[in-house]
Amino acid sequence: MSEPMLDLQGVHTRIGAYHILHGVDLQVAKGEMTVLLGRNGAGKTTTLRTIMGLWPTAEGTITFQGESIASRPTPEISRRGIAYVPENMGIFSDLTVCENMLLAACDTKRAEDLDAKRLEWIFGLFPALRKFWQYPAGLLSGGQKQMLAVARGIVEPRKLLLVDEPSKGLAPAIIQNMITAFRELKQTETTILLVEQNFNFARQLGDQVAVMDGGRIVHSGTMASLVADEALQQHLLGLSLTAHQ
Repeated sequence: MSEPMLDLQGVHTRIGAYHILHGVDLQVAKGEMTVLLGRNGAGKTTTLRTIMGLWPTAEGTITFQGESIASRPTPEISRRGIAYVPENMGIFSDLTVCENMLLAACDTKRAEDLDAKRLEWIFGLFPALRKFWQYPAGLLSGGQKQMLAVARGIVEPRKLLLVDEPSKGLAPAIIQNMITAFRELKQTETTILLVEQNFNFARQLGDQVAVMDGGRIVHSGTMASLVADEALQQHLLGLSLTAHQ
């Protein structure tokens, strides 16, 4: 692994009476995609939300580029160059696609002020967003909304992108489009922490992988090593990645 951009050490998260994370140790290498795998309820989404400060860190440290961000206010964490694409996408249905993008851009009030070159690049990744630019986002299909959610996360250059299950519920053709988009995003050396249940999606994109169970990281290593070891896949995840290609 190259230099860690994000480093979690012994992170615990409690939500009310529930103790969700039990000492998470996780490193995300600069310029790579780390995929966080695990069964439902393992603590993957809670990990992302804790990094973003949406849920407070009860114990442990979260370091981003050498500085602590544990339990910092979410806007402050965002301003450091971290973007979060939640599982529920967080689309504002009554606002247009354009207005949704503007909300995600720092200090940008008008479409004319968006970086035109970057916007053209995003339209290249997700052509439907150009077509529906002035349409209410609520009229988009599920796949188009997911495209918009990812596009908001990258409307400006980010140092770290946290993405929660971008392929969930999508048709195979849309999933392939999303894979292509993330491959191109990786070429920009954006660091990505991806939670994903689609193992074929994860296999094609991940550089590093961490597996969660019971609120802890139980395995970490290269994605290539996990893909090559079906016995380890069965042990950690209860299934084979190759069975889901």
